Amino acid sequence: MDPVITGIGVVSSIGNGKVDFMNALVNGHSNFSIMSRSGRQFESNRDNDSQTKFIGAEIEEISASKNVNRSTLRTSSLSTQAALQALDEAWLESGLEDVCPKRIGLIVGGSNFQQREIYNIQRRFSGKHEFLRPTYAMNFMDSDLWGVCTQAYGIEGLAFSVGGASASGQLAVLQAIEALKGGIVDVCIAIGALMDLSAWECQAFRSLGAMGTSVYADTPGIAARPFDKNRDGFIYGESCAAIVIENSETLEQRSSVKKYASVLGSAMKVDANRDPNPSVEGEIEVIKQVLTQAGLTGENIDYVNPHGTGSGIGDSTELDALAACNLRSANLNTTKSLIGHGLTAAGTVELAAVLLQLDSGKLHPCLNMDDPLENNFNWVGDKQIETSAKKAINLSYGFCGINTAVCVEKY
Repeated sequence: MDPVITGIGVVSSIGNGKVDFMNALVNGHSNFSIMSRSGRQFESNRDNDSQTKFIGAEIEEISASKNVNRSTLRTSSLSTQAALQALDEAWLESGLEDVCPKRIGLIVGGSNFQQREIYNIQRRFSGKHEFLRPTYAMNFMDSDLWGVCTQAYGIEGLAFSVGGASASGQLAVLQAIEALKGGIVDVCIAIGALMDLSAWECQAFRSLGAMGTSVYADTPGIAARPFDKNRDGFIYGESCAAIVIENSETLEQRSSVKKYASVLGSAMKVDANRDPNPSVEGEIEVIKQVLTQAGLTGENIDYVNPHGTGSGIGDSTELDALAACNLRSANLNTTKSLIGHGLTAAGTVELAAVLLQLDSGKLHPCLNMDDPLENNFNWVGDKQIETSAKKAINLSYGFCGINTAVCVEKY
């Protein structure tokens, strides 16, 4: 029987908690600016010159978790704090306090996602390394995030992290589904970790031609432009989400729990490629795989949330793949145009956006798509629309040729 999604938690630059997040989405709100979080800009950059600085969308505030003591929070990274908040919301919604902790698993999508934290610590203790706190020996590892989360919520089934570049969040969802199908656990939570970029990663992405340049430095609100002819690369956005997925058979004993959607199919395809360039063949193949697994054709899909980063080659490649899979008639919108690209978190956060839109019967608008790459797709325009969509696909791709897809049906 198909796994069922029963809980969602979201932390984002446009709203913390799924209610605020969804309200901001459908109303077309964004929060892009010159980033100001410590370690996001090089100190050598001129203070008043926006042309040398990086654009992004940062979370205004993260709530302290009630399940974690102060000493643990003091040594927890921004990524860990965001994960705790998202997990708390999803956990409470699914009522997991009644589930045997040995039958609950947690999988975190992301690797090397605490770079700004490490960068700031190295700057702070340069020349006085003997004062470095001992907990750094744990903090710099990705496992620290799921270690804090499992301790806070008593999770004893399984826990690990998976890395798949910008597909990491959705890769965590795929691994959670496999854990359920294999009978290892009855409930598995996928978290897309907040990728905490430092100025070094921002500079490298910009130099690579992937991240937006200074073209929109004076008007950051229009910098994120997926599928627009005047796109200039992806615009970073802090985000994190937790998705609770359950075995449908054991869920029968918890009939009062909200059920968002059944997972009809999930697929992954790699392209034997170390580089950042996408493959239209790989994207077509992963879409065909997920449709076959779901027993559907492209014409059966009501809504697609594409990867759509705003990159030069990525967006055009993705549209070619969608067209080849007969998905021109499905509604499309661009979540990254509102929240930016969360990198490791993107697949999980955007799956949360899919689920919330299906549940509400509303699809959020596309921002900054003034001159679409192609007009012969069923784009949601610059205003929200009502929808009766039931079947949807979420697509998430990453560097080194990883392609992932998940197909869900509104419960």
